[in-house]
Amino acid sequence: QVQLVESGGGLVQAGGSLRLSCAASGRTFSTYAMGWFRQAPGKERGFVAAINRSGDSTYYADSVKGRFTISRDNVKNTVYLQMNSLIPEDTAVYYCAAQKYGSGSSRYTAYSYWGQGTQVTVSS
Repeated sequence: QVQLVESGGGLVQAGGSLRLSCAASGRTFSTYAMGWFRQAPGKERGFVAAINRSGDSTYYADSVKGRFTISRDNVKNTVYLQMNSLIPEDTAVYYCAAQKYGSGSSRYTAYSYWGQGTQVTVSS
C-alpha cells in the first residue's frame, strides 16, 4: 500500500506557472505508474497526465499537451506536474494517483491509490 501527499497548489495569474509535487510513502514507489487528475466544481474528475514506472513514457490530455510536463524521481519517491501557461480553465483540485505494476492510464478506475488533492486557482 502507498500513501500519497500532494503539495504545490495555490493561486496564480493566467499565463503563470506552478509545480505540483506528490510524495509517496514506502520503498516500492518504482513499482507504481503515476497519474495526475483534476476535478473542477460541478465536473467529473478528468485525466491530466500519466507516467510509467521508469519514467520514460508519458501521456497527456489534449487540453494540457505542450503546457504541462509530468516527471518522477524514483529516488525521492516523488512525481511532479510542471504547469506552464496556465489558463482559468485549469482551475481545479488536482489529485495524484498510483497504479500498482501499471504502465499509466487515462482511466481513473485504473488507479488504486489517491492523494487528498491540492487546489489550483488561475485568475484571469
